[in-house]
Amino acid sequence: QVQLVESGGGLVQAGGSLRLSCAASGRTFSTYGMGWFRQAPGKEREFVAAISWSGGSRSYADSVKGRFTVSRDNAKKTMYLQMNSLKPEDTAVYYCAATRLTRVVVASPGYDYWGQGTQVTVSS
Repeated sequence: QVQLVESGGGLVQAGGSLRLSCAASGRTFSTYGMGWFRQAPGKEREFVAAISWSGGSRSYADSVKGRFTVSRDNAKKTMYLQMNSLKPEDTAVYYCAATRLTRVVVASPGYDYWGQGTQVTVSS
């Protein structure tokens, strides 16, 4: 069993930066693929970024490519999402997720565990 807790969300002006963290419990964190998803009001949850168990493979949604960077520290059992050049359309609740698969997974049904989410609001 894996429990995930996100932190680092908040209110930021357009063009600013935030770093989200996802802290995990459980001894098998280092073998899990991890991902970030987001859900804006009235919209479906969408893929943001994913990282393989080793960090050697990463994938990004086109909308965040070049602005967001996903990383992980297996010793700290933590995944990060560095978000730069934020836009109002990045406003959403951001969720981290873990999959028993070791590779990058971009589809939400592929994930086994989810955090509760952290709110990111970007003002114009």
